[in-house]
Amino acid sequence: MKLYFMGICGTAMGNAALLARSAGHEVVGSDAGVYPPMSTVLQEAGIAVHEGYDPGRLQKIAPDLVVIGNALSRGHPEIEWLWESRAFACVSLPGFLADHVLKGRKNIVIAGTHGKTTTTAMTAFLLRENECDPGFLIGGVPNDPPVGNHLGTPDDPFVIEGDEYDSAFFDKRSKFIHYAPSIAVINNLEFDHADIFRDLADVQRTFRHLTRIVPRNGWIVLNGDDANLKTLVPMPWTRVLKVGVDAGNDVRISNFNEDADGATFTLLWRNNVWAKIKWSQPGLFNARNAAMAAIAAQLSLLPLDRNNEESVTHFVTNASAPESLKLGGLSRFRGVKRRQEILLNTKGLKVIEDFGHHPTALAETLQSFRARFPDHVIHAAFEPRSNTARTRVMQTGFMRALALADEVYIGNVSRAEGLADAERFDVEGVLSFLDSQGTHGQSAENNMILLEKLIINTLSLFDTPQLVVFFTNGSFDGIIGKYVAAARKAALVQS
Repeated sequence: MKLYFMGICGTAMGNAALLARSAGHEVVGSDAGVYPPMSTVLQEAGIAVHEGYDPGRLQKIAPDLVVIGNALSRGHPEIEWLWESRAFACVSLPGFLADHVLKGRKNIVIAGTHGKTTTTAMTAFLLRENECDPGFLIGGVPNDPPVGNHLGTPDDPFVIEGDEYDSAFFDKRSKFIHYAPSIAVINNLEFDHADIFRDLADVQRTFRHLTRIVPRNGWIVLNGDDANLKTLVPMPWTRVLKVGVDAGNDVRISNFNEDADGATFTLLWRNNVWAKIKWSQPGLFNARNAAMAAIAAQLSLLPLDRNNEESVTHFVTNASAPESLKLGGLSRFRGVKRRQEILLNTKGLKVIEDFGHHPTALAETLQSFRARFPDHVIHAAFEPRSNTARTRVMQTGFMRALALADEVYIGNVSRAEGLADAERFDVEGVLSFLDSQGTHGQSAENNMILLEKLIINTLSLFDTPQLVVFFTNGSFDGIIGKYVAAARKAALVQS
């Protein structure tokens, strides 16, 4: 089949295109911004990638199916031509995955407001460490596994990141509704994506829909500590296991400790030791990601056939820790790029990039850094960029989270001109709050001037250890790479 991916250079679209190519389809695509590394990976896989959008070119390509990314909408030249001509069949990316990748597979769908990418990568990594060949589609760039997509063996599980965001401009269902989970992992639930959800109850509604499509011989792995998830239970139509710190969870995280040497914790199954973990991943949140990944991977190794119900019942009722899944590989897990990724690590200066764009994520990450680097001055640079972060919807949460740093730098509000003054993220209001909490904050006319302030304030202080973390789900106008380059140069001069 000849497939045309419209918006092919996005992480999810590009990885899906690579899966389609691996499955033997002829794949071609277009995007407004064609640049490495995705464009290079696609072209090396034999996928033609066209710069810009051209209805005439699309007509000549004559694909059997057009896959439309959710970043595109009406007014787009190729979409308008397709809608008028009805020349070729169209589908959203999740719709394509459902019909051409996930059908017939034992799917592990990783959902939640935070931690989806890391938990997806971790689940796939653990299965590979246990001599399985799972398929997977990861919505970021993992270090482990070494690629973001893989078809795997049809009889082995398929692990996919289940985003609650809508599927396409013509399909407003959450992406994960398409993914036919045998195992649904729901790591946490908070209000986010204010551009498509009205409130917390609206987000809970779509997660409730996800739980409703898990079959009776499937599983839901639930964060048992999350108050917002407790409204989803009971779920008598399927089987539920709970994960968390609190007593009463089936899988518990105990004895968590974090310091400059990393983090240690114990995983318990029904209060019996399953594994003791020592690793480099930061925060209790990543320990929870590991617990979710471990039990999801373990469940995927159990038979789904109701004729084998006896072995499943034995697993559920047995208090002894599972033995079929080995967890030693977690100590070697290297995480995902742009998730607490250390870009520079010297005695006097550490530079970290994080995809954080929700108050809870920022707060948990800063708390982790405070435990790991207690002698460092923590500088947090935050770009209000996501459709929710650039508004005032969660501003109170951002203020409280950023106050955990010593110094705060607030970047330009993304696409600020499209927001009314009363709706826009209030930079001055945030800075005023930070000052009242004893945290020094500053902003600038543009992000390049903000970069200059960061350089002046941090690169002359090598007598005091400094940690600089950039929080953004975008590029931050390229200042992260520029700062790292300046820091390397300053370190050479200092030495």
